[in-house]
Amino acid sequence: MPKALILKGEVFSGSGEGAEYIKLPWVREQIRTKLGFDPYPGTLNVRLLGRKDFLKDLLKKVKPEKILPKEGFCCGVCFRAVFRGFVKCGIVLPKIAGYPENVIEIVAPVNLREKFGLKDGEIVRVEIVS
Repeated sequence: MPKALILKGEVFSGSGEGAEYIKLPWVREQIRTKLGFDPYPGTLNVRLLGRKDFLKDLLKKVKPEKILPKEGFCCGVCFRAVFRGFVKCGIVLPKIAGYPENVIEIVAPVNLREKFGLKDGEIVRVEIVS
């Protein structure tokens, strides 16, 4: 069985663009198909601790699923993951010029902020699984 890749980072409030992206019907359908759950219409923004180029290395080690765009939208990639050891989730990375290399957006079937009472600045852990 492959080892999980553990990511740690700091929760922060985003601009709301991730939530708007997740609400798009064609994005929701691809998340359902590729990650196996219906996503809550929002994301948990996490700024990774450590090297800023960590995600480039991650993309070399773990094969992501592609989120294929409708015309006029950006593409993205997603990874199957587990939050806090038991909540099935996914990590979504939009392919947008200038998107920070140390930021991930976590999607889940529930609002993770509410479920765990998370506040900006808290450190969280998510495991990428294959």
